[in-house]
Amino acid sequence: GKMAQDMTEKELLKMELDQLKKEVKNERQMISKTGKEIKEYVESMAGEDPLLKGIPEDKNPFKEKGGCTIS
Repeated sequence: GKMAQDMTEKELLKMELDQLKKEVKNERQMISKTGKEIKEYVESMAGEDPLLKGIPEDKNPFKEKGGCTIS
């Protein structure tokens, strides 16, 4: 596709309109309800979250194999 800076104003407006047509179909819910659900989900998964509990050394695919010695 074209880059945004190469598009005419009419093309940009059509793109925005297409996006809004998609978004208007989204089901809306109150943040007071969904916020609580998200918080509960995050807390229930916290025990499995590698960002919170870390990754065991033996399971870390990015751990360097062996070191380097400078002599």
